[in-house]
Amino acid sequence: MNDTDNQRWRGLPGVVLGLWCLALASGAFASTADHTAFEELQGPFDRAEQVTEACLGCHTEASQQVMATRHWTWEYENPHSGETLGKKSMINTFCISDQSNEGFCQSCHVGYGWEDDTFDFSDESRVDCLACHNTGDYVKKGGWAGYPNAEQTDLVKASQNVGRTSRETCGACHFYGGGGDGVKHGDLDSSLVEANHALDVHMDAEGGDFACSECHQTESHDVPGSRIQGTAVDVGGALLRGAHEDRNPTTCQACHGSSPHEDGSHAQRLNEHTRALACQTCHIPTFARGGVPTKMAWDWSTAGQLDENGEPIQRKDDKGHVIYDSKKGDFVLGENVVPEYLWWNGNTTFVTAETEIDPSERVLINAYHGTPGGEDSRIWPVKRALGKQPYDTVHQTLLRPQVAIPGNDTAFWYNFDWDKALEAGTRIAGQPFSGEYDFVDTAMLWPITHMVAPGEDALKCGQCHSDDGRLAGVDGVWMPGRDRHAGLDRFGFGLAGLVLLGALGHGALRFVNRNRRKKGH
Repeated sequence: MNDTDNQRWRGLPGVVLGLWCLALASGAFASTADHTAFEELQGPFDRAEQVTEACLGCHTEASQQVMATRHWTWEYENPHSGETLGKKSMINTFCISDQSNEGFCQSCHVGYGWEDDTFDFSDESRVDCLACHNTGDYVKKGGWAGYPNAEQTDLVKASQNVGRTSRETCGACHFYGGGGDGVKHGDLDSSLVEANHALDVHMDAEGGDFACSECHQTESHDVPGSRIQGTAVDVGGALLRGAHEDRNPTTCQACHGSSPHEDGSHAQRLNEHTRALACQTCHIPTFARGGVPTKMAWDWSTAGQLDENGEPIQRKDDKGHVIYDSKKGDFVLGENVVPEYLWWNGNTTFVTAETEIDPSERVLINAYHGTPGGEDSRIWPVKRALGKQPYDTVHQTLLRPQVAIPGNDTAFWYNFDWDKALEAGTRIAGQPFSGEYDFVDTAMLWPITHMVAPGEDALKCGQCHSDDGRLAGVDGVWMPGRDRHAGLDRFGFGLAGLVLLGALGHGALRFVNRNRRKKGH
């Protein structure tokens, strides 16, 4: 058996496993359990935690597995700096901060009852199995610290109708994070629930119909893929997922390999581009393409405007989308947005509540790092979300206001008083606050990796290889048809001129010599 045969046989178990998982996801294998028949799930359930306790009767390790993941802790250790990051403590350009707003924000936590720093992260009964495994009619209400809405949710029915995760269950949080549909990411919104081919070739409801878990393949409830620290470069060459154990299954290369282009006269040239470009750069030409706008800018400094009766107001655009809200300020929305492009090696650093900022310039809350042309870096598409948010003018730090706790007089949404909201939020979060504040321009980057367009809609050569092309502002890129060097241009044109003069001179001499020969005859 030669080396090629050995490679094929080594990859076979992974291929078989991949095909089995695909068949399972497509419904080829029916479940062997009818949850409606389980005595433990007949109810009644007075508390949501009782559902989890019933689940653990069979799924004995599930809660412990969940509690070891970022979906539970909302914390993450930066492998480059050792810094603790995650939704629990980070600052952003949309809702600003989770801390001091836990009772509202934790409607997207996979648990019950996280409303302040007394939450017991070791209590297995607090894990919410239904958050990911419900098959509909399960609503976690904002302001209820992760508990389901009792009026809209029949816990017995929900517990008896559990299933695999789906675009709907994942999207309940990931589509609506940041306060609404499509707010944060730009490439994740409710249009993907029933995606068509033009919107996403993988999630096409009449095509591959991928669930999120098709790429975010999960072991022990640990979901791969992260916007905080990404896998920007995956240079393995396998064409089928599973052939290399060390791959991140969420990368394009995990399925398509590092030489994905096989057809057409330009396949080799396109494959050479993968040494500099992320697949998403060409294959996601725009984001927010499904009819749901994404927030491109959020100005908190204008929040608090009231009508003549002292009541909060909203303003909408011609399409009925809210572009001003007294609770949140002004928004700039975008659809079919062309991404920005930059070099990224997967390492991202963040401004935290402890970071001293320079308010004279826009504060970049997260910085993407990469070396132009480096083996560890690729050019990636990103959404740049602009913000304007409060900062401490004495300490020169971004501030954590309390904005969203229902009925709380210290929350901005219920008093429209920044002094109270900032004093309460920073006190609860344990952040120093001088009492002096203003608003500073900020920005935050989001990697664009969903809404993969069909091949025929991928970027064409001229969209980059031109003076004003997509990559015009990206350093370290030399492209024929766009870039030139004045000295080389002069040398080249001079050389071309000499060649032309030589050709003309040679032609003239031949003409003269031919006339002489004619006269000689």
